[in-house]
Formats: sequence, C-alpha cells, structure tokens
Amino acid sequence: MRKTLLALTLLSLSVSTAAFAQGGRGSPEEQRACTRDAQRFCRPVIDQGDLVVLSCLKDHRAKISRACDTVLKTHGQ
Repeated sequence: MRKTLLALTLLSLSVSTAAFAQGGRGSPEEQRACTRDAQRFCRPVIDQGDLVVLSCLKDHRAKISRACDTVLKTHGQ
C-alpha cells in the first residue's frame, strides 16, 4: 500500500504546480529520478499529499540527487 502511494505521489510530484493545472504528468524516468530521494528524505510526510512531498524535496535540495534536482528545475521548482 505504501509503495503504491509513493508511486502515485511521485507520478504527480514530478510536475510543477502550473503543469498540474494543465493536466501534465512526469515521465517514468522523472518519477524514478526522485523516488529514492522522496523515500530517503520525505518518508514521514509521504502520505500528506503531493505538494507536501514536493516541499520536502525542495527543503532537502542540497542533499537530493542531481537527477531529482534536474527534474525539479525542469518543472520550475
């Protein structure tokens, strides 16, 4: 259940808020880029919604992987 929630969270997490409003989705590669970082740094908030996890990743920006950082930057985060 938790892995499913993580996958769904990351599916929508990898897009910016603006893209969210336009119905965009991150690619599977983008999702994979941030999965490990979300599990490592944001586990306590993983079930609190996409924007909370996004905020968590941004709070840990100096520690997240280069790939995940690139995904966030690509989507205006």
